Amino acid sequence: MNVYDSERIAAMLEKHGLTQTENVADADIIILNTCAVRAKATDKVYSCLGRIRRAKKESALLGIVGCVARESGSDAFRRIPELNFVLGPQSYHKLPEIIKNPDIKLLNIDLGGLEKFDELPQMEKSPTVAYIPVQEGCNHCCTYCIVPYTRGRELSRPFDDVIADTVNAAKTGAIEICFLGQNVNGYKYTDEKGNLFRLSDLIRETAKLPEILRIRFTSSYPTEMTDDLINIFGTEPKLLPFLNMPIQSGSPRILKKMNRPNDLDAYKTIVQKLKNVRPDIQISSDFIVGFPDETDEDFAETLRIAREIKYINSYSFKYSPRPHTAAAIMPNQISEQIKSVRLQQLDAQLNENQREFNMSCIDKEMICLFEGNDKTGRNLVFRTPYMQQCIVEKPDHEITPLQKIKITDANKSCLHGEIIK
Repeated sequence: MNVYDSERIAAMLEKHGLTQTENVADADIIILNTCAVRAKATDKVYSCLGRIRRAKKESALLGIVGCVARESGSDAFRRIPELNFVLGPQSYHKLPEIIKNPDIKLLNIDLGGLEKFDELPQMEKSPTVAYIPVQEGCNHCCTYCIVPYTRGRELSRPFDDVIADTVNAAKTGAIEICFLGQNVNGYKYTDEKGNLFRLSDLIRETAKLPEILRIRFTSSYPTEMTDDLINIFGTEPKLLPFLNMPIQSGSPRILKKMNRPNDLDAYKTIVQKLKNVRPDIQISSDFIVGFPDETDEDFAETLRIAREIKYINSYSFKYSPRPHTAAAIMPNQISEQIKSVRLQQLDAQLNENQREFNMSCIDKEMICLFEGNDKTGRNLVFRTPYMQQCIVEKPDHEITPLQKIKITDANKSCLHGEIIK
């Protein structure tokens, strides 16, 4: 979501005559787009702001947008007096006001609606992978999560507006669409005629665009994986055989304390349904270790579900207390030492899952998306349908954005392959 927001902010400012620079010292306006999902992310924001204010020229405007702006509010000005603006994730379309009135301090962290999507200009040139938000906010209110506070309750964009974005992306260079939302598969929009549109309808309509060759979406809530969405994995070949469906914990007791109502058996049933309609599909997840009152037995259940589902690529974190969340004031908070040990054990299992899957890809042929050169400049980097990185020696001929590649080697981190002409 932040990638999308940053792209649109840049496009909006370019419409007002600005050009991008990578050098802080040259910048006339410096914008830090932020995430507040974990405490470490917020800490990094203020550490970065400290470095920027020492490096920027005196006349440069400095501000933060996004979730940390919403979380910190006016306190951000106290912590960093040099800030000129603090804009929440639904307010960054107010940035032109800063350009017109550089002497004012602008604070706007109100949770609005979908106005920013109406006011932002369309991209004149899309990246190969276009990120298209379909909804913002979340109604599930997991007890550890700050998103309902920073992004608000769920709002789904009008179906025609989303399709207009995908059509524009297709016409301006995109070949892959990634639909976004804090609860992306909870997308529901009813038009003035009473027609209900869901994420599966967006996928089906987008797949009709000849320029678009790959479609994916993130991130999914388990109980929102309805049969219409499951079944489209079996009928739409442009939809990649890969799904991020966070489980967070394998313990029913901890899931209840997290206010995540997904029953483990129901979760496993969804995975099996997906495999029935798309046998080659693979699943990734998110995990939180050290949630308040998590016992060794609870954590053992998390390890068990990680082994059973065999997630091929997952994100795991130590529980991080966030303001405005119920879990932050729960009793029996877990020590950092125990969290670190558990995270190390979980990561070992997840890394083994990833290594096993990567090794299973050797000798297979995959259609992969070209991403660019590696750091050495001697190799090319591709992305498989399962979002694995694949390194290929640079050929002596032109390549296309999608290439058939034979996988020749693998390790935990990435694949290696050769282009099939």
